[in-house]
Amino acid sequence: MDRLIEKARSGEPEAFTELMQMHMQTMYKVARSILRSDEDVADAVQDTILCCWEKIRQLREGKYFKTWMIRILINKCNDILRVKQRYAPEEGRPEPAAFDRHFDNIEWKEALKTIDEKYRLVIMLYYVEGFKTSEISQILDMSESTVRTRLSRGREKIAVIYQTGKERRAL
Repeated sequence: MDRLIEKARSGEPEAFTELMQMHMQTMYKVARSILRSDEDVADAVQDTILCCWEKIRQLREGKYFKTWMIRILINKCNDILRVKQRYAPEEGRPEPAAFDRHFDNIEWKEALKTIDEKYRLVIMLYYVEGFKTSEISQILDMSESTVRTRLSRGREKIAVIYQTGKERRAL
């Protein structure tokens, strides 16, 4: 991986392409946890890839590549959300259906959809992508204690959702 990053930093497009393909799934999952539509997710991922290509020489340490890339992706997603909020309210628009073969558990997906984005993003980065709380704090530019608090509160909210669902099924 470090060799690929160094080759990409020296301007080799094949190495950069391989690096991006290795992280495509991660980028999709993170963007999908923030954005609602697959078109917006595709735009965010595409913009992230372009930005990474243009700025990869600015990456100081190769070991932080994934953190750096995810931070860029989150910024691109937030840019898309800001533009959408300016031009069209989300109320009344149907949410497009999406097929995500990596989330086979429908209850998990539904639970994640219902919690606030600040908890959903931290939970996705921690449980799905396997980042440590220290890495998440760097990615999201917040203190590690805030990340731990959001993880805890997110877990509580998901537990309530699961408990409510079980009670409904028991009736």
